[in-house]
Amino acid sequence: MKPESSGADERKGTYHVQVIDRAVAILAEIAKAPQDLTGGEISERLHLHKSTVHRLLAVLESNGMVERRPDGSRYGLGWRVFEMGIVAASRLDLLERAKPFVARLVDLTGETAHFGVLRQGEVVSLVNVDSRYTVRTPATVGRRIPLHCTSQGKAILAFLPPETVEGHLAGRTFTQHTRNTIPDRERFLEELALVRKRGYALDNEEFEEGLRCIAAPVRDHTGEVAGAVGIAGPSFRMSGARLSQLSRVVIEVAGALSEALGFRYTNSRMASMEPPMEQSASRSTITSTK
Repeated sequence: MKPESSGADERKGTYHVQVIDRAVAILAEIAKAPQDLTGGEISERLHLHKSTVHRLLAVLESNGMVERRPDGSRYGLGWRVFEMGIVAASRLDLLERAKPFVARLVDLTGETAHFGVLRQGEVVSLVNVDSRYTVRTPATVGRRIPLHCTSQGKAILAFLPPETVEGHLAGRTFTQHTRNTIPDRERFLEELALVRKRGYALDNEEFEEGLRCIAAPVRDHTGEVAGAVGIAGPSFRMSGARLSQLSRVVIEVAGALSEALGFRYTNSRMASMEPPMEQSASRSTITSTK
């Protein structure tokens, strides 16, 4: 197929193939949407004919780049995209910088530690280090977990702009995983307010019976939330006074990783983030990781 390009594009050394441009645009549109899209919605957003969109979706689906959901009408990104994304992410500075901090969390707490980012309405685990205990939570890179019943999901959402949060919650079903799972939007928004106030999020056996998790947000040099670090362990070991101690450690490690990414805790930023008392605690046990 001959590339469709302008003389200006050729002089710049760039080329355009219309069908590839459109396929990439479809993937990008699905990726940025807070929920899966129908072919008609993609057609409207990209101003493409429905038949064109459906043909391209069929090709993308056959190559594992998109997946049709069980209802048959909506599409989300496929695992092929995710697998390539993991390879790309493994080469990014963010991932490399996060690894020693996640390992440090295990050193300080003994529990399995994670670093995750928000993708397609779920948290994707990019870095995991196993606990040193015999009874532990297995760590799996690439695992996708819900936002509404996990500490990392809450930690990320709580510090995003309100309109972004609304986008992620629009049409969301609060699937009950345990009797402790938050059942509705109103209760969940109250939970996010609590997370902002204390600086960390808790999964109190909301995703899995007998499992507790603690997470805190990680920010980049712009102040935007880049992801969350956290720990996971059995509820019998993460309770009482130890729960309070562990939350302080998680906050400190998240703050140290944020600083390693270029974030600086100015007075105005601290005020706007409603930081907990623990945010000002000494990070002397963490700074050696930088």
